[in-house]
Amino acid sequence: MKQDIYIKNKKAYFEYHILDKYVAGIQLLGTEIKSIREGKANVNDAFCTFIGNQLYIRNLHISEYSFGSFYNHEAKRDRVLLLNKKELKKLLTRGEEKGLTIIPLALFISERGFAKVEIGLAQGKKTFDKRETMKERDTKIEMDRAMKR
Repeated sequence: MKQDIYIKNKKAYFEYHILDKYVAGIQLLGTEIKSIREGKANVNDAFCTFIGNQLYIRNLHISEYSFGSFYNHEAKRDRVLLLNKKELKKLLTRGEEKGLTIIPLALFISERGFAKVEIGLAQGKKTFDKRETMKERDTKIEMDRAMKR
């Protein structure tokens, strides 16, 4: 069961410094996983938050399944992320620190066919850090062009 679904959050690496990465399962409905397998999901505006002792992902947009009937799902609903207790406790303590947030980096299908979310503990960048990132990217592109010549 080979799936090439890997939906990235491109804004995350530009807006944040990523400190830690985790891979979490996601609790989905049947029509949601079918839409993800079609590649109809968007993680750009999504973020993670704790409600009680569970970690939820919010604003994850999964389009309605085209062949779904009245069983279809809501496009933007809160979904539970599945991590073990040790990882949840670590994220809860680190996430409460000032300036740190939990953001989704990518949504993908694992080898076993399950939907997984790569989440990261992140710290927001300042505007001068963003300019540095743009300069580094531009110099890398220029070096790649020079190497091709």
